[in-house]
Amino acid sequence: MATQRVTRRSFVTSVGAASVLSTSAVLGAAQGTEPAKQNAANAAGTATPDISVADRPTYLFFNAAEVLFIEAACERLIPADESGAGALGAGVPNYLDKQLGGAWGAGERLYRSGPWAPGTPEQGYQLPFTPAELFRNCLRAIDRQLGAANTPFHEMSPDQQDAYLKSLESEGHDLDGVPSAIFFDMLLAMSIEGFFADPAYGGNRDMVAWRMIGFPGAYADYYEAIDKHGVKFVRDPMSLAEDGRGHVHMHPDIPASL
Repeated sequence: MATQRVTRRSFVTSVGAASVLSTSAVLGAAQGTEPAKQNAANAAGTATPDISVADRPTYLFFNAAEVLFIEAACERLIPADESGAGALGAGVPNYLDKQLGGAWGAGERLYRSGPWAPGTPEQGYQLPFTPAELFRNCLRAIDRQLGAANTPFHEMSPDQQDAYLKSLESEGHDLDGVPSAIFFDMLLAMSIEGFFADPAYGGNRDMVAWRMIGFPGAYADYYEAIDKHGVKFVRDPMSLAEDGRGHVHMHPDIPASL
């Protein structure tokens, strides 16, 4: 693990440079999750994510034990910092829950007739599991493995959490038939998606990620700005599913609301 702190602004720059990031690009000097996150925040001199009860999502896919791992892991991958909210503040676990509990999680468009021979990296995903099945198997295996060692992930120190996530990335575990690197890659990719996607899909709460990078969102009409050459276009971001009152309507294929 590099000793130099990776800020979220440099993280966003890295996202623009590569579609998939290694653990070392996104882990580091993050606030942990309960109860470890307060200790990490005190050491770093930063504030912990302030997620009110009203902002807590209602999870339909993840059970209570799975939520403890998912919330802690997502916040380590995209930590809150001086630039703004991290994964928890942006509702990233809510995005994961809605995607895995919907048609995509059920493998609606996946080929599932085999054969299931190991493939090359260029061939992409080659396992028989739907995304929902993959997450359920992996989270169950992680809970069993860490439970046997009496070290639940959400109770680890930030450094311990980083080390465990790196061990997943390096294929250090067999997660009930799923190489841990495949699970880690999917968790990381979905966390990034949830942070930057339109809020209609469950993440990017209050468009915090778009505000951070200055992205206007799904703005349909640039007529007023078309002749203003050399002038920076600045406005509040707009969701694809935003109505005239500024309310974001959840995508109809997602079985819950913000």
